[in-house]
Amino acid sequence: MSRFFPALIALLALFTMSGCSQIAPKPEPQAEVCPAPATCPACPVCPVVEPPKPAEKPLQPAEWNELPDWNGDDPGAAFAAFLSGCRSLEKQAHWKPACASARELTDKSAAALRAWFEAQFQPWALVNPDGSRNGLITGYYEPILKGSRQKARGYTVPVFGPPEDMIVVELAELYPELKHLRLRGRLEGRKLVPYYSRVEWEPQESKRSPEALLWVDDPIDLFFMQIQGSGQVQLADGSRVRLNYADQNGHPYRSIGRWLIDKGELKTEQASMQGIKAWAKANPARLTELLNTNPRLVFFRELPVTGSGPQGAMGLALTPERSVAVDPRHVPLGAPIWLATTKPNSTQTLNRLMVGQDTGGAIRGVVRADFYWGSGTAAGNQAGKMRQQGHMWVLLPRGYQPGTP
Repeated sequence: MSRFFPALIALLALFTMSGCSQIAPKPEPQAEVCPAPATCPACPVCPVVEPPKPAEKPLQPAEWNELPDWNGDDPGAAFAAFLSGCRSLEKQAHWKPACASARELTDKSAAALRAWFEAQFQPWALVNPDGSRNGLITGYYEPILKGSRQKARGYTVPVFGPPEDMIVVELAELYPELKHLRLRGRLEGRKLVPYYSRVEWEPQESKRSPEALLWVDDPIDLFFMQIQGSGQVQLADGSRVRLNYADQNGHPYRSIGRWLIDKGELKTEQASMQGIKAWAKANPARLTELLNTNPRLVFFRELPVTGSGPQGAMGLALTPERSVAVDPRHVPLGAPIWLATTKPNSTQTLNRLMVGQDTGGAIRGVVRADFYWGSGTAAGNQAGKMRQQGHMWVLLPRGYQPGTP
C-alpha cells in the first residue's frame, strides 16, 4: 500500500499536466471540456452534440400562388360541403363572416368561387415538426356488404352496436388538455379494466348474438368495414341499411398489412386492400390469426341510406372525392383544405379543394389525410390502392391567427 499511493498521485499529476482536464476532479457539475487531440492523444474524442431544434409550427402562412393548380379546379362541390358544415363552424366567431357570406353568394361559377375563397380565406401550409411538408395520403370508402336481419345459412358473421357493459370515460371533463382522448373499459368487481380486445371478444360473440344488429357473409369484408368506419348492407329483399361508426373498444389500431409484410407473406407493394383480401382467400385457415393481430374493434349504429355518403365526424354526409379525414389536433374540422397529391398507385397529379369533415384512429400527424372516394366496388378499388405522398394547405378566415380562440 505504501508504494501504491505515490504511484497513483504521480499518474494523476502526469495526466493533469498533459492537458487531460476532464480527468481532474471538479468541485461542481459543469460542461465537459474536451482537450485538443494534439495535446492529449490518450483522451477520448468528445462527440459534437448540437442542441435539438425546436419543432416547426404546424401552420405557417402561405400565398395563393403556392397552391399547385389552384386555378384549374372547380371548387363547387367543396363549397357546398363547406357550407353544410357552417351549422357547426359558425358557433366560433371567426368563422361567422365566411359562413354568412357563403349563404349570400349567388354566382357559383368556378371562377367566382375561387375569387370568393381568395377574398374570405388565408392559406396556411401544413408543416411537420421536422420542417418537412410532405405526408401520407391514403384513401377510404363505404363498402357494400351482403347481409341478413337474422343469422342464417351464409350469414353467420355478427355486426354489433356498442356493448352495454363498455364504459367510456371522457378525460376532458377532468383534464381539458386531453379533449381528444377517451378511456374505454369494463368493470371487474370494483375495478375498471380495459375492454375486450378482438381476440378476447371472440368467445363473447355467441352469448351476445341476440344483440347483433345484422349478420353478414364475410369476416374479412366486415373487418375492412370496421377500418373504413362505415358501410352499407344489402339485404335479401334488395333494400339497404347504412352502418355508421358508433364507438370502438379502446385498443390501438394495428395494421394487418404491416403484419403480412413483416411475416414475409406479402411484399410492400402487394399489401393493398385487394392484396390482403387475395391472401385471406388463399389462406382461410389463417384468417382468424390475421384479423386478431389488430386488437381494435369498431361498433356500429344503423342509419337510413340517405345523402351523398355516410356521416363523418361532424355528423354530416361525406362528399365523394371532396371530403377528407384529418387529425383535428392540427386541422379544424369543417375547414377547406387544398390537397396536392397523386392518384392511387400512379404519378398523375390530384390537386383539388377538399373539406376536412372526418377523423380516424389511424389519421395522426400534421400532413396526413384520408381521401373519401365514395361507395361501392369502384370507390373501393381506388381507396385500396391509395398510399401517396402529398402536401396540404388549410384555408382559415382572413385575420384569424391559429392557436387563438
